[in-house]
Order: sequence, then structure tokens, then C-alpha cells
Amino acid sequence: MTGTTHYRAPEGFDNVFNRTVRWLADHGVNLAGAQNLTVPGRRTGKLQTVPVNVLRFDGGEYLVSPRGNTQWARNARAAETVELRRGRRRTVVALTEVDPDRRPPIIGEYLRKWGWEVGRFLPEGLDAKPSDADLAAHAGSIPVFAITSAA
Repeated sequence: MTGTTHYRAPEGFDNVFNRTVRWLADHGVNLAGAQNLTVPGRRTGKLQTVPVNVLRFDGGEYLVSPRGNTQWARNARAAETVELRRGRRRTVVALTEVDPDRRPPIIGEYLRKWGWEVGRFLPEGLDAKPSDADLAAHAGSIPVFAITSAA
């Protein structure tokens, strides 16, 4: 699934915050549900680790990229498996991108839980408490991945 044009790169304090959350998750601290996602680079194969929030919703688990078409999202599209980790607990999983027409309720729930944290990264015209129409209009610019067993 490509064509996603929204991307808000980390800058300034974002980098410090991400490093702090990544360190806390590495040490087993559950900060608002954060885990570390490790995914191989699609060109270099070099492992990239970023903090993410795993959303449990409607019987499934999802990763949402409120910053848009990030490096981890692009790498996840190309990877067969990724690793999710908090402390010593590591899980190898597969990520499957969710079709844009199925994303609005997932993004809505993600924002209900973490909008306070990620609202400033959303595409222009979308805020942390969106209407259903706004969610539908912006669903194609916010990657969403279903987490499944890597087996």
C-alpha cells in the first residue's frame, strides 16, 4: 500500500522524547503502553528501533503511524517479520497493512487512547478528536498495520 504522502519527521525535543521512551521500554517500563519496534532497513538491512504503541482493538492488535509514511512504516512494508519488545519480552510478528477503508475506526481508537501524545503529528486538517468524516478523509495518509503471528 503506497501513495501515502503525509510525513512529519521527528525534530528537536521529539528525538529526546523518543530516545527516553525507547530506553524505558528496553528496561521494561510500561509508559502508556509503549514497546520498541525493531525492523530491518529495506535497503541496508540495518536494524532500526523506534518506540510504538500497540493498539488492542476489536479483537486484533495494530500499529498506527500518526506521523504518516515514516521510515519504520516503509521498512515494515518490505519486511517479512519485525520484533516488538518491552524489557526482556520479545515477540517476532508479521505486519500486514490495513486497507484505507478499514482504518478509520482503528485510527479513531488510537487517537482516543494516545491523541494527547501524538495529536501534533497528524496530517493538517485532522486533530486528536476527529469526526468520523475527518477520519475517513485522512485514513489513506495514516498507515495502519495489523499485527499477526510470524509463524
